[in-house]
Amino acid sequence: MNTKIQAHPFHLVEPSPWPLAASLGLLILTSASVMNFHGWNTSLGLIIGFFSVLATMAFWWRDCIRESSYQGYHTKRVARGITIGFALFVVSEIFFFFSIFWGYFHSALAPTVELGSLWPPKGIEALNPWEVPLLNTVILLSSGATVTWAHYALIEGDRKSAITGLIFTLILAILFTALQGFEYYNAPFTISDGIYGTCFYFGTGFHGLHVLIGTIFLLVCFIRLINYHFTDTHHVGFESAILYWHFVDVVWLFLFVSIYWWGS
Repeated sequence: MNTKIQAHPFHLVEPSPWPLAASLGLLILTSASVMNFHGWNTSLGLIIGFFSVLATMAFWWRDCIRESSYQGYHTKRVARGITIGFALFVVSEIFFFFSIFWGYFHSALAPTVELGSLWPPKGIEALNPWEVPLLNTVILLSSGATVTWAHYALIEGDRKSAITGLIFTLILAILFTALQGFEYYNAPFTISDGIYGTCFYFGTGFHGLHVLIGTIFLLVCFIRLINYHFTDTHHVGFESAILYWHFVDVVWLFLFVSIYWWGS
């Protein structure tokens, strides 16, 4: 009888079709989007690319969840490696937003003659920071509190409170996205209105994209929590989602202070 004994605590991942599928789906989606921007009718390509990416995400996550929750491949050493890897990913995201703030302050601190030597530039009516932006700040910080509540409830073995905390977090996240869409719809300037419009929509838009990704991340964790995938000592996926969400919170604080308040 042949038996294989693993003499190490690491997970050697089996060959998977999902990296290639994700690459092809993103290639189709990106190509169709660029062609659509230039006047081509690429509706079919957009649909195929979008649903290919969604399907790949679902199947890839299914495999990771199976390896973690049912096959027992995520040992303490593997979990530690995943945690470190995700932390480094968040560091890369910090530098991404650092470049956005760099571009913003490069123009805002020393506005050129073409901008009227003032900031916001001449002709731009900045948004009032004490209306929707302040409300969104309260909502996002509250969601950070509720997700922390869910985390500590899970550690204490209080599954009902953990579920409740995650439900509140998801509601607040969706509300934040809806209010940002309302703000965009009623904004008196667009992304094509010079450097101010570009920096504003590039910074807040990418933050909004990260909020959407974080919402999906937390939704998957919520489904896993409902299905008893997490324990008080084994919930690396949930911890990663929480770290990502707190990162989104901190970035929004910098956006609110620099772009909405100081920049207005």
